Amino acid sequence: MSTLKKARTDLALAYRILGMLGLDDLTYTHLSARVPEKPDEFLIYPFGQLFSEVTPDSLLRVNLKGEILEGEEFQYNATGYAIHGALYQHRPNIQAIFHLHTIAGVSVSSMECGLLPISQFAFHFYNRVGYCPYNSLNIDPHTQGQSLIEALDEKWVLFLENHGTLTCGQTLQEAFFYTYYLEKACQVQCQVLAANGTTPIYPSPEICEKAAQDMRNFEPKLGERDWIALRRK
Repeated sequence: MSTLKKARTDLALAYRILGMLGLDDLTYTHLSARVPEKPDEFLIYPFGQLFSEVTPDSLLRVNLKGEILEGEEFQYNATGYAIHGALYQHRPNIQAIFHLHTIAGVSVSSMECGLLPISQFAFHFYNRVGYCPYNSLNIDPHTQGQSLIEALDEKWVLFLENHGTLTCGQTLQEAFFYTYYLEKACQVQCQVLAANGTTPIYPSPEICEKAAQDMRNFEPKLGERDWIALRRK
């Protein structure tokens, strides 16, 4: 299998798996992956498909100028380019980007406190999350793209305030790993804060930082084991 075909297959699987887990939003939100050996190109789904409908062959191939290289131009999502294109241009180490609008993710993105270190899921991201203020739809690759670049900086996880989440990875599997556990962290936070009379337990900053480092170093290829298991399913 060629590297391009494998990238198409893996990205289509990511769409399907997130759809299976109920983390999609009809035909909105988008995942992308940089084209192997062609850092100025990326793959993204055609606007109008459900996550459950995406196939390797239906994915669009786009360059960093926003031009469609393979696929139907009328299906192109302008917000997808504004978000993904800007970050790929700025961060050569990013190989995949996932943007979601889940209920839990949007809820936490709308909280002034941001993501709280109150669960093992959240410790993955302790002091490693950026926040980007809301500014309507991300359709201008220059103004919106620059705000995303500044908010993400050298991190891998970003809350788009009042909007949703964005996770990046050095591999597609790593981006999926961050996406899955960020969603779990947000779900736990929403449930804890919704419990009347409950005060969250906050481990010390030293313990939170140790947990973050331990979880990042737990396995050499972050997310690969879970990805293989989900691919089987």
